Amino acid sequence: MVNINVFSQILGLVDRDIFNRLVKKYQSDKYHKGINSWTHFVSMLFCHLSSADSVRDISNGLRSTTGNMNHMGISRTPSKSNLSYMNSHRDHGLFRDLYYGLLDLLWNRDPHRRAELRRLKSKILLMDATIIPLCLSAFDWAKFRSAKGAVKLHTILDYDGCMPSFVHITDGKQHESKVAKTISFPQGCVLVVDRGYVDYAWMNILDSTGCFFVTRSKSNMKYTVIKTIKSEALIEGGIIEDQIIELVGSPNVGYAGKKIRQVRVLDSTKNVVYEFLTNNFSWKPKTVASLYKERWEIETFFKHLKQRLKVTSFVGTSQNAVYIQIWTALIGILLFKYIQKKAKYDWNLSNLVNFIRLNIFVKIDLWKWADDPFISGRPPDKKGQFALF
Repeated sequence: MVNINVFSQILGLVDRDIFNRLVKKYQSDKYHKGINSWTHFVSMLFCHLSSADSVRDISNGLRSTTGNMNHMGISRTPSKSNLSYMNSHRDHGLFRDLYYGLLDLLWNRDPHRRAELRRLKSKILLMDATIIPLCLSAFDWAKFRSAKGAVKLHTILDYDGCMPSFVHITDGKQHESKVAKTISFPQGCVLVVDRGYVDYAWMNILDSTGCFFVTRSKSNMKYTVIKTIKSEALIEGGIIEDQIIELVGSPNVGYAGKKIRQVRVLDSTKNVVYEFLTNNFSWKPKTVASLYKERWEIETFFKHLKQRLKVTSFVGTSQNAVYIQIWTALIGILLFKYIQKKAKYDWNLSNLVNFIRLNIFVKIDLWKWADDPFISGRPPDKKGQFALF
């Protein structure tokens, strides 16, 4: 009989040496008055796992588990005023650095290249941003539009495992391309972005520094065709034509007068033609299309983050409180995906999260259950959906 609940076992995945080093770095336990950084972290992770709506819900939820506090590594439960104060004043950098520390420990040391593009040896990075709406009257620091507030998560998803290797949080007005220009990318990497990032001067910098890019052509892009490749074989594969082009006007100046490649693809299901730009001239045209198609993985990640974790409503209104809740949400999804990756059973992430949420304080062996969740022995479907009959 396991005498530790599911929540405590998940907390056990967090390396306390990493956490304690960060506490020392940020001096975040100075003047903590009994509610230390670990208790704060446990409280915010509980917020996500229990889908708590307020600091009162967090406080009451933890208070109801008095017999399990030692297993969670806490000596007392914080009051709602304690939590509000900590969320406003404890540096969110502690939780940001904890995310990156756990990412390296639990994820990056065991990389997994997805099968779709396993043949490519280059590091593939998917970049995009997502808006999280906020009420401007309550979050007056989060300027977006005249009557709306928001924060924006600028994210780079590492295709090997599909977890963010970079997250930068800004107000909703900050354009994606401005943030992209501040980032240094590793030589030889493949950067996949949508056409909101199309800036020819920046794309020239990527090309000049040995980085490859794949994006969609702007609808109003002017260009001259230098060379076109067409064939029956390409058409059978959905490729209309493979072109070498030269931009016209200011885009040509921005891209330093260099040639660029455009691959035109027909989506037969929607009867829509897509045009992709890249500075790689050696890939097969289908590889270019496949790379852009995999950009959907970052949209899927944003969907999981917003639907499975608590990032569409917040328990504090200060900028620091919002940032803490976002960074602890990222830690939460990292822990969920780590369990999903290590389990022998092929879990659907939504089912895994739902089970943990419903059984957060149940005393069962998390890993034994994750490996074999169906006591009946009847094989579930491949996507991990619960069979009813």
